[in-house]
Amino acid sequence: MRVAAVDCGTNSLRLLIADVTGQVLTEVDRRMEVVRLGEGVDRTGRIADKALARAGEAAGEYAGVMRDHGVENARMVATSATRDASNAEVFVEQMQDILGLTPQVISGEEEAEL
Repeated sequence: MRVAAVDCGTNSLRLLIADVTGQVLTEVDRRMEVVRLGEGVDRTGRIADKALARAGEAAGEYAGVMRDHGVENARMVATSATRDASNAEVFVEQMQDILGLTPQVISGEEEAEL
């Protein structure tokens, strides 16, 4: 089965596509785009429009890559910038629209484990 993981952190949006056979994971593609989603969140408490635009552009690229690679199952996580922003729902809706994925906003403890 071909799977994908999308990780949106404070500074970057990462994509990993892999084939899963039993317990074996074989990397197919890996991407990373600097989106600076957390730019200004500490100061304003909000994700900036420019940061949302950068994330949307990268997500659009990733949607095409996942489609081209025939991804069957995907999951997305988001970390502190999304967790701390008062307008996080805008980002979540954007990712749902572009990727068809609902980001799971993980706790600081879960983030540290990754």
